[in-house]
Amino acid sequence: MQQAIKPVAAVLNENYKKQLATNEYMLVLNPREELCNRIQRVKKEFYDAYQAPTAIGGKPHLTLVRFTQLDLMEERIVQRLRTISMGFCPFKVELKDFGCFPSHTIFINVTSKLPIRGLITEIKDVQRLMRLDKDHKPHFIDEPHLPIARKLLPWQYEKGWLEYSNKSFTGRFVADSMLLLRRRAGDRAWQIAERLVFQNLPVSTRQGDLFG
Repeated sequence: MQQAIKPVAAVLNENYKKQLATNEYMLVLNPREELCNRIQRVKKEFYDAYQAPTAIGGKPHLTLVRFTQLDLMEERIVQRLRTISMGFCPFKVELKDFGCFPSHTIFINVTSKLPIRGLITEIKDVQRLMRLDKDHKPHFIDEPHLPIARKLLPWQYEKGWLEYSNKSFTGRFVADSMLLLRRRAGDRAWQIAERLVFQNLPVSTRQGDLFG
C-alpha cells in the first residue's frame, strides 16, 4: 500500500515545487515583422562594428515592465492584464532616429510616448501581484525606447554614439496587442506566456468576460 502511495506523493511534491519556482517576466510591444527585420539589420550592423553581444539575439521589442514572480501567480497576473488589454485601444507607435542612456545604452527613439505611458500607468495597477518580495519589485520602463545595444563598454558606447547620433531611422507600427514573455530559471530563451489583444471594449463587457 505504501509503495502505491509513493508515486502519487512524488507527483504532488513535484507539482508543488514547480508552483514555488520563480520565473522572470517581460511585458512587451512587438513591431510588425518587416519593421523587426529592419531593426535586426541595424542591430547586426552595430554588432559587426563594435562587437557588442547585446546587439544580437532575441527579437526587437519595446519593454513595458520586467518582474520576477512565482509560477503559481502567473494565472492571476494574466487575468488582470487581460482585463486591461480588453479595454485598451490599439495605437500607433512612431520611431525616429537614435538616442542614448549615457555610458551604456544606444536605442531607437520612440516619439509617440503618450499612449505607451498611458498603458504603463494602467499596468501599474497590477504591480502588487508582480512584486515577489522587497528585493524583487517590478521595474516599469517610464522612458519608452527600443534598444539597439545595452551594457556597452565605455569605448563601445563612445564610438557607437559618435556614429549613431548622426544616423537617421524612421518606422512605425500599430500596437494591437502586448506579449507576456516568460523565462524559467536556468533558461536563456524567452517563451510567450500570453498574447493580450487590445480590444477597446467598455468596462461592462470586460467584466462580463472576466466573471462570466
